[in-house]
Amino acid sequence: MSGSKPLIAIDNLSVDFALHKHTIRVVDGISLDIPRGKTLCLVGESGCGKSVTAKALLRVVEQPGFIASGSIVLDGEGGPTDLVALAENDKTLRAIRGGEIAMIHQEPMSFLSPLYTIGNQISEGLTLHRRIGKAEARRIGIETLRQVGMPDPEEKFDRYTFQLSGGQRQRAMIAMALVTRPKLLIADEPTTALDVTTQANILDLLRHLQSENDMSVLFITHDLGVVEEIADEVAVMYLGKIVEQGPVDEVLGNPQHPYTRGLLNSMPRLDGDYTAPLTAIRGMVPTPANRPAGCPFHTRCSQVIPGVCDAQMPQYSHAGPSHKVACHAYDGARNAFATHKPRPVENAREIPVRAKPDGALPLLTVERLSKAFPIRAGFLERVVGHVRAVEDVSLTIDKGETLGLVGESGCGKSTLAQTLIGIHRADNGTVSFRPDADAAPIDVLSARGGAAAKMRSDIRMVFQDPTGSLNPRLRVRDIIAEVLEVNTSMSRAEMDAKVEALLLEVGLSPDYAGRYPHAFSGGQRQRVAIARALASDPQLVIADEAVSALDVSVQTQIINLMKRLQRQHGLTYLFVSHDLGVIANISDRVAVMYAGRIVEIGRTAQIFQAPRHPYTEALLAAIPGKARRGLTKATSHIEGHAPSGGASRSGCAFANRCPYAVEICRTVLPQLNGHGRRQPVACHRAEELALISPVRAA
Repeated sequence: MSGSKPLIAIDNLSVDFALHKHTIRVVDGISLDIPRGKTLCLVGESGCGKSVTAKALLRVVEQPGFIASGSIVLDGEGGPTDLVALAENDKTLRAIRGGEIAMIHQEPMSFLSPLYTIGNQISEGLTLHRRIGKAEARRIGIETLRQVGMPDPEEKFDRYTFQLSGGQRQRAMIAMALVTRPKLLIADEPTTALDVTTQANILDLLRHLQSENDMSVLFITHDLGVVEEIADEVAVMYLGKIVEQGPVDEVLGNPQHPYTRGLLNSMPRLDGDYTAPLTAIRGMVPTPANRPAGCPFHTRCSQVIPGVCDAQMPQYSHAGPSHKVACHAYDGARNAFATHKPRPVENAREIPVRAKPDGALPLLTVERLSKAFPIRAGFLERVVGHVRAVEDVSLTIDKGETLGLVGESGCGKSTLAQTLIGIHRADNGTVSFRPDADAAPIDVLSARGGAAAKMRSDIRMVFQDPTGSLNPRLRVRDIIAEVLEVNTSMSRAEMDAKVEALLLEVGLSPDYAGRYPHAFSGGQRQRVAIARALASDPQLVIADEAVSALDVSVQTQIINLMKRLQRQHGLTYLFVSHDLGVIANISDRVAVMYAGRIVEIGRTAQIFQAPRHPYTEALLAAIPGKARRGLTKATSHIEGHAPSGGASRSGCAFANRCPYAVEICRTVLPQLNGHGRRQPVACHRAEELALISPVRAA
């Protein structure tokens, strides 16, 4: 709708936080228009002010934050309304929240109530804003859950938050925001916790609802692949300032600001060269309290002009009719940075992990491992069935290698990881851990006493939800030092020094050691969790979605960090992730899991360039942002979801979603078999299918 009035016009918006005797500016005079029926993506690292900007639109900035200046004009059904001018208890503002403007938050566990069912929380918005009966609200709520890909929506409607997986919680929150069909949807990292296939379907759903309802979307994300898929316009934010904005094709295709280029260069490689080091932006985002003079990015910039960038705030220049950039080094007449040679970004040279010596035994051996959870019903809670979350899984992890475990939400990845570390007791199978090649292996599932203590020190885990895994009553210093107290005999001074060193290693300032977890962003909390896992100098680290909450530049720093630590200390990783880009760039081998079973396993290049299972092909087809990463469109997105009952014992569990399924697929269970040098695969038709991969070697 070129030339039409925007739905939201933000003008010179500033948000301050009053702390003690001084005030900190977090959002610094930004101006943005959110067009009708289009998507504006707000991009930047954690701590840049994206979420605070989104909360300002709803007037829900937490105390001691407040809007210091500016206007937010909503051109709604009742005419233009300046949201900043409305009182906190104004009926108009309450009607706009959830009715005309809805929000999807980044961390569902922090915003979904554990006291009410998912259905109750979804229906509440309908009964408040559309004033319909409970029966109709239930019908619409269930249908919305079905639209966002929730398995068994009628059943999940009556479940509580703690009964859902991480991906399912995020889907419930998306349904809660969409159920009232708002005019503006603010989506704050809405697909971070979702696997690639569900993410692709959610993005398709948002596009469909946007077109159907003329809905505008403010989409906050660190995934530039997602930006390419969904955005019409992009605004790049750094330390409270908009540094570049314009149409998505111009900003991503011809980025002019060094920060935008740094974010694009940080994206995981999918061009076939998986062992090459990733290029991370050096350093970290300063805190708003320590905002540098001049251009806020100059302390990390590879194009810095001494005496200019560190002294003066840059003004906007036009790189095109609708493309603006705020950078001293930009010269539109000569194309950006024509006269300034880039300073190389400081990245440690990565060395591929050494191959396993001939005859060496694996560090971890898993044989026919199974874990099922009972389904209880009725007043007496009798067992009426089982969810076979992990079924007959066998794999090995060699010392010094990284095994990537990938699959959709609900496929059993986290259950497998938690069973290996002892959080769940396995029903069948064996797990052997051999930390010393000259000693007998430890039986992980039955270890007691000293063997169990050594195992807890040698095998550490990074959990998916940093908010839930960090004690909110302890400072970061004590959270990390607790591991050192249990596993070492360090003095307090030595522990403090170790904590500070670990914080530096994961990209956090040592000054943060005295803070509580609630004072950090989601990405920063995950970095604290990684530091805690590394505190006992483990041999095996099980990382369950360890970088899913991190923005792309910090994600790249952590991948490079983990690879460097692996080389220096001989670490071994089991890396669980739904992000195929991350899996490609950190893994030596990849295991693909579906409905409780391993369906394909092989070297990273084999899995990504020559998949043999249709499910692997479907995962690769759903990778966002293919055009920017030299990839091609392979197949359409698969519909449906992994079966909620877990592993199948008669037929292939993927048969109902597989475009290649025939009768034998539905009746006979395929076995994980390999032939020659080709990777093992559990598919009846593997030898006859010529599957397509969007990944092509460079």
